Amino acid sequence: MDFTPPPTPREVPPFDPELTGPLAALGAEAREPFTHENLAARQARDAEVRPRPTVHDLRADGRFEVEELRVPGAPGTPDVTLVSARPAGVTGSLPLLYYLHGGGMIMGNAWSVLPQVLRAWALPLELAVVSVAYRLAPRTRYPGAVEDCYAGLVWAAAHASALGIDADRVVVGGKSAGGGLAAALALLTRDRGGPAPIGQLLLCPMLDDRNDTFSSHQMAGVDLWDRTSNATAWQALLGDRYGAADLPPYAAPARATDLSRLPPAYIEVGSAETFRDEGVAYANALWQAGGQAELHVWPGAFHGFDTFAPQAALSRDARDARTRWLRRILARSDGS
Repeated sequence: MDFTPPPTPREVPPFDPELTGPLAALGAEAREPFTHENLAARQARDAEVRPRPTVHDLRADGRFEVEELRVPGAPGTPDVTLVSARPAGVTGSLPLLYYLHGGGMIMGNAWSVLPQVLRAWALPLELAVVSVAYRLAPRTRYPGAVEDCYAGLVWAAAHASALGIDADRVVVGGKSAGGGLAAALALLTRDRGGPAPIGQLLLCPMLDDRNDTFSSHQMAGVDLWDRTSNATAWQALLGDRYGAADLPPYAAPARATDLSRLPPAYIEVGSAETFRDEGVAYANALWQAGGQAELHVWPGAFHGFDTFAPQAALSRDARDARTRWLRRILARSDGS
C-alpha cells in the first residue's frame, strides 16, 4: 500500500455532540495509549474490571438457553471454549451468529459481549449465538486466535443438529479485533473449503497491521484506540512477523489481494476513529472484486462509540442499521 502522509496541519473531524460528554467522562487513565511498558498492567486491569457474566446470568431469568462447550482446537493446540446461547422455547433450527469479541487481540472475553448481543439480535431475530473464547496475545501469537475461531466454527457446523442451528445460515461477526477476526475467518473458510458463512458483520474492524492510513495519523492521540495502541496490539499479536512483507491475509485481512467469492459484508466505522480509512478501503476492495458490502461511516463517531454512549442518537441509528442488515441477510437465506 502506498504511504499516505499525515495531514498538515492535523485537522480532526469533530465528534458528535452527544459523544463528547461520555468520552470526557472516561478520564485520562482510560484514554492512555497501550504501550509495551504498560501492556501487562492494562491487561490485568481490564480482566479485573470488565464484567464477566456467568452462565446463570446469561440465561436472564429463563429467556435464553446457555451452555459452555469445550471443543477440539487445531491439531496440537488446546481445546476452544464456546459459549452457546439461543432464545428459550424457540424450536427448530435457528440461524447462527458466530460472534468474535473485541479487545485489540489482547483483551476481552467471550462472556461479557453476550448480554448486549443477545438482547439486540437473538430475541428479535430468533437466532442462536456462539461466542468464542479465542486465545489472546502476546501469550498466544498469530495464528492462534484465528485458528481457534476456525476450529470452533468447523465444530459448530459439524454439530449443527445438536446445537439446534442451521449450518447453511451462519453469519460471522465481531467488533474491533473481533471484526478483523471475522473478516479473516471469511477468507480462511473460503480458502480451506470450510463452512461457508452467508454474511460477515464487521464493526469498526481491525484489519491492517501496517497502521499507516491517513486516519491512523490523523487520529493519533485523539481516538480512544489510537495509532500507538494499535501498533502495540499488532506487535503483541505478530511478534517477529510484525511488518513482514509476506504476512498472510488471515493475520491482517487488509493484506488480501483476492477478495472474490466472499460473503456479503456489513462494514461500519466512525468518521473520527483510527480504523476509518482501512474499513472504507476494505469495502471498496470488496466492491472492486465483484462482492457485496454495505458501508456506514458514522459522522463524529470515535472507536467503540456505541459502547460508551449507548443512548446517543448516533448509537441507536448504528444498532438499527446493523439489525436491518442482519434481518435482510437472514431473509435471503431462508428457504422456507
